[in-house]
Amino acid sequence: MPNSVQQNQPQTMHRTVEIDGLDIFYREAGPADAPTILLLHGFPTSSHMFRNLIPRLSDRFHLVAPDFPGFGASSMPSMEEFEYSFDNIAQVIEKFIDKLKINSYSLYLMDYGAPVGYRVTAHRPDRVESLIVQNGNAYDEGLLDFWKPIKAYWNDKTPENAKVLRDALLTIEATKW
Repeated sequence: MPNSVQQNQPQTMHRTVEIDGLDIFYREAGPADAPTILLLHGFPTSSHMFRNLIPRLSDRFHLVAPDFPGFGASSMPSMEEFEYSFDNIAQVIEKFIDKLKINSYSLYLMDYGAPVGYRVTAHRPDRVESLIVQNGNAYDEGLLDFWKPIKAYWNDKTPENAKVLRDALLTIEATKW
């Protein structure tokens, strides 16, 4: 982006808010009175994935991009302290929306953010103006083989299933894929 364009863009603020004892980091830019777009990231990313999109839209929209618990700069509680499920993450995001007093918004849903955002939408359809979905499944059949080790671990949190999950997904090759 040329310097003259950058100078006219609102600054992206990096903030943290407390939700149920968790520090939830978020990026925010754009006029507070502009239409709000809540940006929900995918796996294995964070709000950092929106670092180039936010400046391109912040002259016309109020943009808010939180890091889910366990991602980016948000709190990373142990699995004994926090249930890492789409339902629970959606509850945190709903409380985040309330804390920021965002009453009307569009949701940009990417990958892992889709099942979180769909739950937020189902609980509060009157607040959602639109859904912008990138690579987000809304049905179990779309999850295929990629999700098998995740589901196995969700159902049985053994060290063996954790190792399969780490070996399958938490590698540089899986991230590049």
